Amino acid sequence: MAQKLLFLCASLLLAVRVAAAADAISGKWTISQQASNGGPPRVTTFDLKVDGTALTGTVTAPMGGRGASSPTPVAITNAKVTGNAITFDVVRVFAGNSATTKYEGKVSGDTMHMKQTIDLGNGPKTVELDAKRESVPSR
Repeated sequence: MAQKLLFLCASLLLAVRVAAAADAISGKWTISQQASNGGPPRVTTFDLKVDGTALTGTVTAPMGGRGASSPTPVAITNAKVTGNAITFDVVRVFAGNSATTKYEGKVSGDTMHMKQTIDLGNGPKTVELDAKRESVPSR
């Protein structure tokens, strides 16, 4: 009987941790970066949803220089959730060539500290960024 009770308590604790991780990660997150040419800041939006241990969502970021088309959401791939940490990729196609950006993030309150890595042919470049929570989806 004690063993069954211990198993039940452990199962409930695990369910609470999974739900807490979903609440901590799900929602809209934004990163604002200074433009390299002195123009308006570059804003990237992450729209993420956790369901159990599955992570889905999109990344919307401006691409190209002046006159570039409006940002289009791109689905994330290879997404994983472990507690309050996430990893995922975003694959974009430019002039017939694809580029994969890898993201790693860890949530603490309303901030997600992220590492963004991309290789455009001259070796991987990693930058560290902080995304701020914009909204939490309603249940």
